[in-house]
Amino acid sequence: MSRSSIFVFKRYSFNRSARELKCVYSYEDGPEFHEIYTFNFDFVDYDEAVLDRALQLLFFMAGVSYYKVFVPDQIRVESGLLDRETADFLDKTYQRGLGEFFYVNNLDPRTPVNFLVNSDSLPELTVQSGTGKLVGIGGGKDSLVSVDILQRAETPFTTWSLNHRPQLGPLVEHIGSQHLWVERAWDKQLLDLKDNSEAYNGHVPISAIFACVGTVVAILSGQRDAIVSNESSASEPTLRYQGIAINHQYSKSLEFEQAFQAVLRHNFGDSVRYYSLLRPFSELHIAERFARIFDMYHDVFSSCNRAFTHDSHSLFWDGTCPKCAFVFLVLTPFIDRQKLEALFGGKNLLLDSELETTYKQLLGIEGDKPLECVGEVKESRAAMRLAQKTYPELLKYEFDLPADYDFRAWGTGAMPSDVLDVLRRFAG
Repeated sequence: MSRSSIFVFKRYSFNRSARELKCVYSYEDGPEFHEIYTFNFDFVDYDEAVLDRALQLLFFMAGVSYYKVFVPDQIRVESGLLDRETADFLDKTYQRGLGEFFYVNNLDPRTPVNFLVNSDSLPELTVQSGTGKLVGIGGGKDSLVSVDILQRAETPFTTWSLNHRPQLGPLVEHIGSQHLWVERAWDKQLLDLKDNSEAYNGHVPISAIFACVGTVVAILSGQRDAIVSNESSASEPTLRYQGIAINHQYSKSLEFEQAFQAVLRHNFGDSVRYYSLLRPFSELHIAERFARIFDMYHDVFSSCNRAFTHDSHSLFWDGTCPKCAFVFLVLTPFIDRQKLEALFGGKNLLLDSELETTYKQLLGIEGDKPLECVGEVKESRAAMRLAQKTYPELLKYEFDLPADYDFRAWGTGAMPSDVLDVLRRFAG
């Protein structure tokens, strides 16, 4: 297989009675891949054409997991319609969202991705807005802060999640709202291809796939607002590679959020709204807010990504990864030491010598930030400065922090004005 091969979006189909979307992809001279989404909840009445448009968007976005295996220089679409605006959105999301993948595999970060337009314009849809709010639950602290804000505002909402039912079940029960389960079964041939010397492996913009799934869930459940919980810190690049900013969290960034909002308006008008409720906040500010509800969720949440891999079926904190190190750091100023150490099995990550290099990376002292969902260098420094008041041992970390830096300062958001008004009243 080579870049001269053609990646094919072969077909997608939705079986209403089985509640399944099947996506089929292939290489012209290679393997065929099948990915299945199962929507395990009761559907409201919906417009077939509106749903089909959303399914197409998911079909195109989910293909990134198979496109990146050989990074071909040609794409062929055999099912679904693409106009210029939607194709441009996909080009940009694939290219920017695969930035880390290009870096890890020593590929050119400027590698173009070209979805060919096959329609001058998309058929007009008759769309009617839903009325509810749909909150994505990932298992970590951020989405729980969104839930808390909506509960404080006495705003009804429904939650949803993708996979990981064993881990998320107790958390969902604790939240107590209606919950919609979605299962994604990706093609296991991807595991076999890891041993293929010609195949590539690496990070994909998974949150972009989640955004498209959330759009489908909103339509099937009659919701209007698909809410995520991405913070301002997600927009900071992780590193630079060949002069290009690489962001592990591109599909959680403000840039992606606004691009996805634009493609939704183009396809659905104002009937489906996608936004992050926490966009104005830093991770450190979110940690401070989460500390208020920590006792409620301490034994049913985890922000450790290793607890949510495809082969994991239990909730845990591994206590060794950069994400665990960062979460321990930002929670330290706001949560009792014994409670926080108990969360990590009695271990204090700030005092773990094996994590010293990780903390130097988080603080911008040594090397690049880890390729994980961690916060800005400035807020890590602000958190460490606060932690040093409790732990004199941490004074070994020397760094500068602007005197006027305020981790509680509100940044730019991209949510509708009516939602921002609620946020200011109940999270100010």
